[in-house]
Amino acid sequence: MDSLKEANLPGPEFKEEFAGFSLYMRKDYYTEERLKEMGLNKRQIKAVMYVKDKGKITNREYQELNFVSNKTAYLELSDIIKKDLFAVEGSGRTFAYTLKVTKK
Repeated sequence: MDSLKEANLPGPEFKEEFAGFSLYMRKDYYTEERLKEMGLNKRQIKAVMYVKDKGKITNREYQELNFVSNKTAYLELSDIIKKDLFAVEGSGRTFAYTLKVTKK
């Protein structure tokens, strides 16, 4: 577990299946399939993929990426934070959202 954490990789996922259990090791925790399972909408998934590529996203970038209003961007980004996927970096008017390293 410590080695995975040091490598910024997600921990294993255990699932009870067929009178036993399975262990899933993922190289990339933030796959589109996983994000859908977590209840993210298409715009939010697009934003997570953007952050994976660029390293961060601002409210303005979210608006431009998804053609939504400031309010919609704020609400959807807040939801991603509540789902424990994004961390806020910076303060005031100069903050951005970055991916959290998963603890799982």
